[in-house]
Amino acid sequence: MVVAGAALTGCEGLAPPADGNSPGSGAPAAGDGRAVSPLDNPDGTKPGLAAVTSGGDKARARELIGKVATKGRGPRTGYDRDEFGYAWMDSAPHDVPYARNGCDTRNDVLKRDGLDLRFKSGSDCVVASMTLHDPYTGREIEWTKSRAAKVQIDHVMPLSYDWQMGASRWTEDKRESIANDPLNLVPVDGPTNSAKGDSGPASWLPPDKRIRCAYAVRFAQVSLKYDLPVTTADKEMMLRQCGG
Repeated sequence: MVVAGAALTGCEGLAPPADGNSPGSGAPAAGDGRAVSPLDNPDGTKPGLAAVTSGGDKARARELIGKVATKGRGPRTGYDRDEFGYAWMDSAPHDVPYARNGCDTRNDVLKRDGLDLRFKSGSDCVVASMTLHDPYTGREIEWTKSRAAKVQIDHVMPLSYDWQMGASRWTEDKRESIANDPLNLVPVDGPTNSAKGDSGPASWLPPDKRIRCAYAVRFAQVSLKYDLPVTTADKEMMLRQCGG
């Protein structure tokens, strides 16, 4: 389950685009915006989600996905978004990239993936406008805060799914970690993300077929990092996207 940013003010009085890292942000600017393959981005701190296309990389992808454990999806009983901390908290545990850097998680991830960044006046954190290449649809999105829901931050492995697969028994710190870990977060087209809901790969895949293997890899990376299984159907679908 994903929480979209609330509608915010427009772009009047914007600060100029930053080049390089913004002071004190800890999150890299998107540079030239070239997306990085998830196979070459195991901590999720590099921008974008590039397609996995070569035979060798697809073999690596299948090997990674093959390590994911499976089990049945448990009940949703007791799930609440607040069980994973308040949305986009900067106070996640220190082992989460960007945590406690003075900038909330949503803006950290927008800064990671956005191009032509402009910031709210007086801030090196709050992104007020940007261009986003949406990996799920392949479209370019011109985004401003005044229409915040046009871009949503997808939890690749949805929080409700996490809850049903074992996170209901985790500590609060571990749930806050997965909710704010950039490995599990991708800025994408809002309506497309809303259509996903809390589905696993067997029920939902990105509309752009070219990115589906990369999406499966990222789902597997989150699963393995947090020792969360997926359903058998989801794992089979993930392998299929990478030629398995």
